[in-house]
Amino acid sequence: MDPIHRKGLCAALLLVLATAGTADAQAQPESAAQPPLSAFTAQSGLARAPEQEAVVFEHADLRFKVDPAQRRIDGDAALTFRATRPLEKLVVDLDPNYSVSSVSVDGAALPASAWRNPEGRMTVDLPAPLAAGGKAVLRIAYGGKPHVAKLAPWDGGFVWATAPTGEPWVASAIEGEGCDLLWPCIDHPEGEPLLVDEAITVPAPLVAPGNGVFLGMEERDGWRTYRWRARSPDTYAVTINVGPFELLSADYRSRYGNTIPLRFWHLKGNEAKAQALFGEFPKLLEFFEGTIGPYPFGDEKMGVVETPHLGMEHQTINAYGNGYKLTEYGYDWLLQHEFAHEWFGNQLTNSDWDHMWLHEGFGSYMQPLYLQWLRGDREYDAWLLFQRKFLQNKVPIVSGRSLTEEGVYNGDTGPGNDIYYKGSLLLHTLRNLIGDKAFFEATRMLVYGRPDPKPGNFAPRYGTTRDFIAAVNAATGRDFGWFFDVYVHSAALPELEVARDAGGLSLRWKAPGGKPFPMPVQVRVGSPGVDARDVDVPMADGTGRVDLAPDALYTIDPHSKVLRALPHIAAFQAWTAEQAKQQQKKP
Repeated sequence: MDPIHRKGLCAALLLVLATAGTADAQAQPESAAQPPLSAFTAQSGLARAPEQEAVVFEHADLRFKVDPAQRRIDGDAALTFRATRPLEKLVVDLDPNYSVSSVSVDGAALPASAWRNPEGRMTVDLPAPLAAGGKAVLRIAYGGKPHVAKLAPWDGGFVWATAPTGEPWVASAIEGEGCDLLWPCIDHPEGEPLLVDEAITVPAPLVAPGNGVFLGMEERDGWRTYRWRARSPDTYAVTINVGPFELLSADYRSRYGNTIPLRFWHLKGNEAKAQALFGEFPKLLEFFEGTIGPYPFGDEKMGVVETPHLGMEHQTINAYGNGYKLTEYGYDWLLQHEFAHEWFGNQLTNSDWDHMWLHEGFGSYMQPLYLQWLRGDREYDAWLLFQRKFLQNKVPIVSGRSLTEEGVYNGDTGPGNDIYYKGSLLLHTLRNLIGDKAFFEATRMLVYGRPDPKPGNFAPRYGTTRDFIAAVNAATGRDFGWFFDVYVHSAALPELEVARDAGGLSLRWKAPGGKPFPMPVQVRVGSPGVDARDVDVPMADGTGRVDLAPDALYTIDPHSKVLRALPHIAAFQAWTAEQAKQQQKKP
């Protein structure tokens, strides 16, 4: 979601921004009682079944009929798997609240006794064993009323809304609970199909934008079918969007020589505001391509659709519901954040939810970095200071074990919003520590798997925190394991102890668990505008010394390069928490 949101929208962070007044999600309409999700379906990212680990998911041919009047979908999914070892069963995940009408393998219908889906992990007995290297097409027809999100995108499900002009306005936002709310999938970050074809049938004259490349539309008997094709989308990035949309189109000539289609589906009546937002598209591409590397899906499109929820990073068709609001910095943070996920989330996908900070931390750091390019250093520093206020530091942002989406986003038991803001601030610190050249070289290696990405020479890939550490070490020729051990694998921030004596300052790092922390520090010595100078203190063994005259002024870390414990921030957080408690007590 996105910061204060989840991978598009990165749900937890979006909530913070919304309460801070920078975003305003539209409320989900009241819905009738719906059956609860099974305990299995409610969790995204549970360990894959052995049969799921033993296949390459080559193709998902998905057909959806969306009936807004009934708040119902009917799906027909043909899933092509290639076995990497002999198999007797195929296993997919699908919300058991759907009714399954038929199951077949390679065109042969299976009896009801050959499959079962009691909790949402659907097991299908193959008519004959599948040898290693063999392929099978599993086809499942199903239907029903999909799970309705109470407050999308912070919880997963469908949004059934009405556009201001009266037509149905429908969207799916399923990152939180997973792709099995919509289609039979492998609900795990490493469950991406290599290719997805999508046919979305909706009442005419509604429009249904989709992932990837538009293959055409046909209309028959009052229904329209829109066809789309996308390569290697995130499982939760496969999305449904239906509404009375109008389309803005343009082309962007990339610095890499290719032409990228720009597409924005907005509601009727919003054309003037949409045109202004559409004008940001080329600036975003200029920044990201010039800073990180080629737009990963330039052969498909840069696509955005207006949604009745705040947003989500749906690959090449990002959800946008920020109401065309600009921040005080004159840009739309939501559009920018979700677009960042095309690199950090869609091109690079974490191999497990435990490494979700690679999506959200980088996605959140791209906002101050974009502002530094767009406006200058003051706005860069201001956005980082905004992020600093929300750090909790209760749980490490990487646990070292496999986690579900809920295990990461739950701020009581997991890192929660820290994957956004702590991730962003540690990247700021790393950039200052190793320099721009090494930082962006390591980032490109993480995202593309190579230092020289160009359109056509890379493909979507999986990554872990270990991969990023290896990229940093390779780019610098040094071992920065100590840096990540403190910032990523520890909960508390390092403390810098400062003691002044007659001759100057003694500095000492106190890292969580007594871990080594040779982080250099700058000290400004002297009076601003008179004799001030910045002194670099190496701190090779975690300690350092600065000589000072008895009456000299000094400032620790004057350029805020290092993420560390700050008592005044902790005091402010305690005060705001107490104010919130007092407000709750008021009648």
